Amino acid sequence: MLPATRALSAFIVPFLLAAFVVLYGFPRDTKRLFAWTIKPPMTPMTLGAVYMGGSYFFVRAFRAKAWHTVKAGFVAVGTFATLMGVATIIHWDRFNHSHLAFWLWAGLYFTTPLLVWGVWLANRRRGTKPGPDDVMLPPPARRLMAGTGALAVAVGLFLFLAPDRAIDLWPWMLTPLTSRVLASIFMLGLAQLGVLTDPRWSAARLMLQVQVFMLSLILIAAARAHADFDASNPLTWLLLAGFAGTMASAAVLTASMERRPAATPTERGTAKPG
Repeated sequence: MLPATRALSAFIVPFLLAAFVVLYGFPRDTKRLFAWTIKPPMTPMTLGAVYMGGSYFFVRAFRAKAWHTVKAGFVAVGTFATLMGVATIIHWDRFNHSHLAFWLWAGLYFTTPLLVWGVWLANRRRGTKPGPDDVMLPPPARRLMAGTGALAVAVGLFLFLAPDRAIDLWPWMLTPLTSRVLASIFMLGLAQLGVLTDPRWSAARLMLQVQVFMLSLILIAAARAHADFDASNPLTWLLLAGFAGTMASAAVLTASMERRPAATPTERGTAKPG
């Protein structure tokens, strides 16, 4: 791991934690406390949950000893930050330009994409190939993770490219800006697609842990903001069931892989990655 990777990780965490406290703890006070007024409370709490998950990811990235254990997360975070910066430019007039939080927001999302992608590029040559001692994800688990990630990315593209249509369909109230913010969040599913190029359990472990953490917070937020949902909209129940199912499957896969023994000397001579 390059020192720049650890430096960036340490730099980002305090901002993410502060945003989590504001958005998840005080979702009805965004007009007073945040860069723009976000309604209804489900949206700021969802974003806050993602920031908390990001805090966990970057703390682990700071302590990581091998680039391959965090590389998929940097691709996802780089995409997320890039789209958030684009959304900020598109909806510039929706922000509270007189608030300090806005300038912190703008400063972060106009610089973080360059920093994250720069770190990703710098670390690429430090990647390692799977070795005989590496535990591999079973093919069904890889397909499940890849499918989940692909579905999240598809939803993200829809929310970002067709916000007006998304507003009509979504289970809670959106604006064009919050549709694109949610799109950026769903694009974090790119982290799950990392299993297509790296089948090692060590490359997927942190991605699944972050997923369980974030989805747990989002489901708690949904319980807190249950009045924001349109109960007559079938997508409400489909989305909540999808969140719960994805969280449960990620937790079960994590538990099963953690109990999986390392390859024996005989298996090392015959096993093939993936």
